Amino acid sequence: QLQASGGGLVQAGGSLRLSCAASASTFTYYAMGWFRQAPGKEPEFVAAISRNSGTISYADSVKGRFTISRDNAKTTLYLQMNSLKPEDAAVYYCAADRIFENIPILAPDYRGQGTQVTVSS
Repeated sequence: QLQASGGGLVQAGGSLRLSCAASASTFTYYAMGWFRQAPGKEPEFVAAISRNSGTISYADSVKGRFTISRDNAKTTLYLQMNSLKPEDAAVYYCAADRIFENIPILAPDYRGQGTQVTVSS
């Protein structure tokens, strides 16, 4: 089970940190990631991280601004979002899959409930 939190309203240029709490029994066996969906748009991959954090991938649109990380001891996934832009506004979802490559192609085994991020200009 995945539960995202940390969304909210922020001004452009501001920062937010999203968290995703996961079931302890499965967290360490799964690659994790984030994707987002804005109203009227298709889901968009944001970032992915392998089980041991050895492999990380970002969408070009967030490179240099967002940082994905995980704490396996706390079974929690994070997304630090800096220099936010109005186009980053969306519902953000965390995702999990045993295969890292399934997350960037938006085909994860599991997806949690989303958290809304709103960026004012």
